Amino acid sequence: MEITKQTTMGQMLEYDRGIASILMQSGMHCVGCPASIGESLEEACMVHGLDADVVLKQIQDYLNSK
Repeated sequence: MEITKQTTMGQMLEYDRGIASILMQSGMHCVGCPASIGESLEEACMVHGLDADVVLKQIQDYLNSK
């Protein structure tokens, strides 16, 4: 699966639960919130004042290191 800024939080977590730790380290502690599941990575980053490109790179680095 290719993760992009348009990938929803639910899709990412269903693909690999390890992504949750990256999101939480970035300041997104609402990973388990039902409202966040339908948000795209870009939308979630915007709500939390994070740079979606930086968070996406961290997720991609994590996935590539597996």
